[in-house]
Amino acid sequence: MSDARTARVISRLEELVTIETPTGDPDGIAAAHRLLRSWIEPVAGPAETEVVDGVAHLLWRGGDAPRVLLLGHVDTVFPLGTIAERPFALEGDRATGPGVFDMKAGLVIIAETLAAIAGPGDVAVLLTSDEETGSLTSRALVEREARRAGRVLLLEPSLDGAVKTARRGGSFYRVDVTGRAAHAGLEPELGRSALVELAHQVLALRELADDEKGTTVNPTVARAGTVTNAIPSHAELHLDVRAWTMDELDRVHTALDSLAPLTPDVTVTVTGGINRPPMENHVSRELLALVRDVARRRGLASVDAVSAGGASDGNFAAALGAQTLDGLGPLGAGAHATDEWVSIGSMLERIDLLAEVVDELVESAPVGGVPLDALE
Repeated sequence: MSDARTARVISRLEELVTIETPTGDPDGIAAAHRLLRSWIEPVAGPAETEVVDGVAHLLWRGGDAPRVLLLGHVDTVFPLGTIAERPFALEGDRATGPGVFDMKAGLVIIAETLAAIAGPGDVAVLLTSDEETGSLTSRALVEREARRAGRVLLLEPSLDGAVKTARRGGSFYRVDVTGRAAHAGLEPELGRSALVELAHQVLALRELADDEKGTTVNPTVARAGTVTNAIPSHAELHLDVRAWTMDELDRVHTALDSLAPLTPDVTVTVTGGINRPPMENHVSRELLALVRDVARRRGLASVDAVSAGGASDGNFAAALGAQTLDGLGPLGAGAHATDEWVSIGSMLERIDLLAEVVDELVESAPVGGVPLDALE
């Protein structure tokens, strides 16, 4: 790898990390889009901006029948102002800064890969802007482009260098409890405490988890009450549910759908549902074999594979039946945390690996792409 290329990768990573892109910030997202266009359009042609419910996403279609889809997201979990507290820094091989690992390093790898391959015009690229909050506006775009390409590579961060061949699916719920307010000192017997009911529900809901099957049901946010001397008339609870199979997500959903109050004269209402279906191992098998073969032939580090508890947009692609391999981003750690870091050397290795993998996919794909009925 030339010193000039290494310097360019570091420079691009710093530029992108320095642009803050919290989910829901249109100015930051637009600035990042302009930078990404300046890198990619000279080699892959003009991008399209797809706006859904006011949220902009960046797309290169890769022609009428793209051979593969490279998928990533521009948004991060860090609020505006974080870059002033933790500016981009480089110490030896490690780069740090908000979003450097999840997943701005992956976006730099995509740009570098497209510049290194023979047929960038045959590759679709979708960079979404709301992945960190559940892809509410971008899910349909991910599914559409995954259907068109039939094979999807995600540049989400690796897990200690390993790619991700399976991911748990996730569901998100809100439980609202309505009781009756009363003075806590004068006539508490007239009240119906929404908070007490919520406490009952929290303990009961934990029983829906299944440790043996890897199904988790975690209360994550709770609110109740307004003042100390009043029986609270309203309480709310947010739930995070994860499971390796759709059967488990459906089981928990059915139980929540029939949730009943344990306190007389109190109502319980549940909203929400399944956000991302599970990504199962079989959808990654062929792509993993290709990645490992390319790594072996190029003398790169062997590629391990893991199952990951968190979900990504790869879950949507996999649910359609598209061949999907996730976690092709570089080595690093600390996603969503203050100690986030990424290895520059690993980024360079991933660029070499991904470029050859994409070249082989472009050459081997049937003319006209993968038939949609093969994905049903």
